[in-house]
Amino acid sequence: MAYRFCVSLVTIALAGLLWTAPASAAGIAVSGKQIAEQWCSTCHLVGPKQESAPAVGTPTFLAISKKYGDSVDMLTGFLADPHPPMPSLSLTRQEISDLVAYIGSLDKGEAKPAPGAAE
Repeated sequence: MAYRFCVSLVTIALAGLLWTAPASAAGIAVSGKQIAEQWCSTCHLVGPKQESAPAVGTPTFLAISKKYGDSVDMLTGFLADPHPPMPSLSLTRQEISDLVAYIGSLDKGEAKPAPGAAE
């Protein structure tokens, strides 16, 4: 019985390490950046290389990250069922997860807004 307990404990510990591994999170954020550049940059300023947001009054991804970056559930829910004027993009669960990871990475200093860009 003690053996099973130890094996279970080690398995849980290893699963926890793999779950929080930074390499996998970075890979997801990279995919999210590609999704943002493809689908979101028509209205939002999504990264530091973009000159300005094409649509006036839309929040930058950095501003969204500062306000909601730690609220994974809220961002995930919103992207799954956005409200107007934002269009429904019909993203997959994985794409939403990747996009949320990218947004969350912005407020951690991994991306900076373009000079003169409004937040």
